[in-house]
Amino acid sequence: MVCIFVLIKPLWFLMRQFSFYLEKLILFLNQTMFRNIKIVLTILFGKIMNIRILLADDHQLIRDGLSSLIAGEKDMEVVAEAENGRDAIFLVKQHAPDIIVMDIDMPDLNGIDATKMIRKENQNVKVIALSVHSTSRYVKEMLKAGVSGYLVKHCAYEELANAIRLVMANKSYLSSQIIGTVMDDYVTNFPSDKKSIFLILSSREREVLQLVAEGLKSEQIASRLFISGKTVSSHRRQIMKKLSLNSVAELTRYAISEGLIAQEY
Repeated sequence: MVCIFVLIKPLWFLMRQFSFYLEKLILFLNQTMFRNIKIVLTILFGKIMNIRILLADDHQLIRDGLSSLIAGEKDMEVVAEAENGRDAIFLVKQHAPDIIVMDIDMPDLNGIDATKMIRKENQNVKVIALSVHSTSRYVKEMLKAGVSGYLVKHCAYEELANAIRLVMANKSYLSSQIIGTVMDDYVTNFPSDKKSIFLILSSREREVLQLVAEGLKSEQIASRLFISGKTVSSHRRQIMKKLSLNSVAELTRYAISEGLIAQEY
């Protein structure tokens, strides 16, 4: 009996070590171009087959609800939660999710710019927009940012789960309401993108504008973006010049009208 225990103990230790390093390897593969190798390893070893999901929404109630529902899926797991776009960017690097379920209206950094930055850094991460907005402006900008799916928040959970699986299989998904918006946009030929805030202002200028509109002072913005107060002031002058606006109040109204922030901020 003692001999059996002596033989089994090192074997059990080796199996635990193997499992640990296998998880590390798959996490690394998730962050690189070799995602297909990860899938093969998953099939061969029956390990870590779940779709790794990051939830990005500024409402705790929504995140809790989605996390609870996703926990009931055998092939999915929530690996991280973010309450704004900037946190989402950081958590993508930390947890290497397969899919991000992304809200649009979030403080600090909105979902559109967060999606652009994430997709620029890592094309392997797929994004599904989940928003209360279904108007052309939001849909168009999220699609241009690189989302693979777009659903409205009043959709059934089963539709979101189905969209996650389709997007994971390298397909796209738009809810019926969003398809209607895209078709209407095409048929009625909405005004040119030349007037879009996403073409008028640079990415950094949009970050500054959002934070100004949210009521942050120059020194707070400088600290948040790791730039000097003088640079913040320079960006603000440039923004006002480009938009022909003359006050913070006008900037705030413009940011709301363009969908850069929600009216509640």
